Amino acid sequence: MLVLGIGNILLQDEGIGIHLLNFMERCFPTFPDVTYLDGGTLSFTLASEIEEHDHLLVLDAVELQAEPGTVCYYQGEAMDHFLGTAKRSAHEVGLLDLMDIARLTGHLPTHRALIGIQYQTFGWGEQPTRAVKHNIPLAGRLAANVLLQWEFEAYPPCHPLRQVPKLEIAA
Repeated sequence: MLVLGIGNILLQDEGIGIHLLNFMERCFPTFPDVTYLDGGTLSFTLASEIEEHDHLLVLDAVELQAEPGTVCYYQGEAMDHFLGTAKRSAHEVGLLDLMDIARLTGHLPTHRALIGIQYQTFGWGEQPTRAVKHNIPLAGRLAANVLLQWEFEAYPPCHPLRQVPKLEIAA
């Protein structure tokens, strides 16, 4: 499972994905088979990282036309649709571009999700705005729940228990 944080930490809320990634690494360091990756402002070099994983969780600043700090979650085709509706990223290469590369090469992660936080500003500064910073723990718990769900789904289903015959007790 790949957890990919996206953003530029020198531009306040633009760095949400990296701040959230750091929160995840600090608070949930022991998830088995999870790779935490700082994707910076994205580049085509991340395509190979994405293609190597069947589970991809992206953390990023998003434009929802909502109150700053609003947390969103999109999974699978809903994520694809969200990314395709408008340019949602100020990065060199958009996440949609990387998903398209993975799709064209036949390596689109089967399980993919985006957790985003509505940004307020991309002004100069190394810390996110108060509204955004306040909801990083909420988004982090949501991300942990997604990883737990994926981890649970990785195990084969249990076999049903056989019915145990009733025992009669002599009086």
